[in-house]
Amino acid sequence: MIIDCHGHFTTAPPALGEWRSRQIRAYEESGARVSPDELRIGDDEIRTAVQDGQLKLQTERGTDLMLFSPGAGKMAHHYGDERTSLDWSLVSNDLIARVCGLFPGRFAGVCQLPQSPGDALPASVRNCVAELERCVEELGFVGCLLNPDPSDGYYDAPPITDRVYYPLYEKMVELDVPAMIHVAMSRNPALQGTCAHYLAGDTAAFMQLCMSDLFKDFPTLRLVLPHGGGAVPYHWGRYRGVMQDQGRPPLAESILGNVFFDTCVYHRRGMELLLDVIPARNVLFASEMIGAVRGVDPETGRRFDDTKYTLDSLTGLSDADRRAVYGGNALRVYPRLDRVLGSRDSRDSRDSRAKEPTYATAPAPAKENHK
Repeated sequence: MIIDCHGHFTTAPPALGEWRSRQIRAYEESGARVSPDELRIGDDEIRTAVQDGQLKLQTERGTDLMLFSPGAGKMAHHYGDERTSLDWSLVSNDLIARVCGLFPGRFAGVCQLPQSPGDALPASVRNCVAELERCVEELGFVGCLLNPDPSDGYYDAPPITDRVYYPLYEKMVELDVPAMIHVAMSRNPALQGTCAHYLAGDTAAFMQLCMSDLFKDFPTLRLVLPHGGGAVPYHWGRYRGVMQDQGRPPLAESILGNVFFDTCVYHRRGMELLLDVIPARNVLFASEMIGAVRGVDPETGRRFDDTKYTLDSLTGLSDADRRAVYGGNALRVYPRLDRVLGSRDSRDSRDSRAKEPTYATAPAPAKENHK
């Protein structure tokens, strides 16, 4: 079982972006609202978008299941007010739920949270709690995206360790779901989005966690840093040294029980570094396919985001560590995946039985073993 823990609906039908543009324009021009009910997207449009995109690449590359969330850059939490963010999250998350329903067992939902910056942050966190509960309990989602910079490029917000976020963490612990710490777009012209803002956000969030006692307050809270953790593996010695200078516990004791890293690293040397520095038990396979980098690497002839090819090429991993990275760790970090995979196993079993030949006198069925 190969589980890709980092996928976004970057191929969503154009009607979604058109609705969002109307929502932003209406609010900015007059404070008016555009109802989520005005969005019209048919099932066939969703099927085409996924079959020609993420599902096609899943099949070609040999991966089984993708954790699927709305487009991260498109979250754009700085627009409008907390109601704007809430309506946009409802629309986006409902669309992800429809993808999961149309392709059961191939996608598991990860929700966008309706965050807002500035004075609206506390109210938006309350909305985040309600939306997370809805997505997990009603839509069957297995996690969420948490933006460490809802101002989108200016860090006009407290760190993610601030107590303003504690109601959200309480709900995450109660529901037993993790968050991937993922920034959205950058509206700061000095901070390019996918290579500067994304990686800086990962790195900044890690340092916020290092300098806090968040995991003393929430010992079972689980957070995933995408994009290989930004600069973190490369500068692991710096972080260890600062923690030592500050009189704080070692990273292995204070951080690695709760923080995990994905493999969205698009060259072999970087992937090797990630797995040399970070214990394999803390690394989750991911690709972010059809995301930030979509071209073909002329050095390999493969797409940059074909991280399965890159991971397969590494020779230093034991078989046990490779299995953990490809799927075992995701099942630990996202325990609600068991429900998604259970429905997949049940469906595969039904399909298998439907294909069995019939006999005048049917033989006794063999015992099935679904692991």
